[in-house]
Amino acid sequence: MAGSESHYILPRPEFDTAPKVLIVVAPYYKDIADALVAGAQAELEAVGAFHETVEVPGALEVPTAIRIAHRQSNFDGFVALGCVIRGETTHYETVCNDSSRALTLLGLEGACIGNGILTVENRRQADVRAEVDGQNKGGGAAAAALHLIALTRRFGKPERGVGFRTPLENEILLAGSGEGPKTA
Repeated sequence: MAGSESHYILPRPEFDTAPKVLIVVAPYYKDIADALVAGAQAELEAVGAFHETVEVPGALEVPTAIRIAHRQSNFDGFVALGCVIRGETTHYETVCNDSSRALTLLGLEGACIGNGILTVENRRQADVRAEVDGQNKGGGAAAAALHLIALTRRFGKPERGVGFRTPLENEILLAGSGEGPKTA
């Protein structure tokens, strides 16, 4: 039983510059969503991160909202929150699989995402996982996003100017400048 096992939790990353994180939540089960958001906000505030929260209709819309923000804004990372409880139809599998797959694909494109969309069999399981003083999966999702942001900053490439470097001379060439090569 997973509830009785202990597991290692990474120490919080430290940041020279506070990260900017977007929390995207599907509040279909409002009380569960509120608990997930509270846990995520507390984790982000513990490292001094700036955060903003937006709501979307359901778990399937969470990845789309993250994709929009990732392309059109300047967030360092994202926290995906929501809850899917198994019902009587196969819709549960569709929502769970497709939302998870979409978040994974966004992550592989470079978005730093902590996935806190609960996929549970019943309401009791959701309550235990969402509770801030319990399993705090909202806080765990925020921590995952923060670790990916820290990793991205650690391995990030330095900013480059406009232009390109020639392979042999490592020079920056500017189109239309009328000047010769500039050395870096």
